Amino acid sequence: MSIREHSVNASGPGLLSNQIAPGTRRNAPPCGSRKAAELAASKGLRSPESLSNTRLSTSEVYKINFIFPNGDKYDGDCTRTSSGIFERNGIGIHTTPNGIIYTGSWKDDKMNGFGRLEHFSGAVYEGHFKDNMFHGLGTYIFPTGAKYTGNFNENRVEGEGQYTDTQGLEWCGNFHFTAAPGLKLKLLM
Repeated sequence: MSIREHSVNASGPGLLSNQIAPGTRRNAPPCGSRKAAELAASKGLRSPESLSNTRLSTSEVYKINFIFPNGDKYDGDCTRTSSGIFERNGIGIHTTPNGIIYTGSWKDDKMNGFGRLEHFSGAVYEGHFKDNMFHGLGTYIFPTGAKYTGNFNENRVEGEGQYTDTQGLEWCGNFHFTAAPGLKLKLLM
């Protein structure tokens, strides 16, 4: 697998907001994906490859710095599809002009694998993603400071989990989207 570094800027007709035109560029130094790798390392993952459960489908990975037409920015790994379009695959950081930051694993141009999504409101999700959704084990910290740690299924809390409220009380049980029947207060004695 070879790696090339590119710096690109969106241009060209007919591009979707998440596609990168081949042969485009901009004058800025390419930014690596060290922050995503460090995030992965801080969570006990040993290598950037361990962020994704599957190998990339092509043999050539490009390190790019890309600005989308809507002002979003992506710094990280991409591969080229058979039609010549670049897709986010590997580790990268995607930021929006209004302050949303995703740092983590990408597959097929979507958040897939382990990552961290920070919202401008102060909300933070750190855990597993599948097709741009919270899916698997993760922790969601609300802007108020309350926190849920447990299972997610397509952006919804689902299954065993623990909720810590704003007073620091911990609640354990089974969560099903907006319901948590049988929720129990965890006593710290």
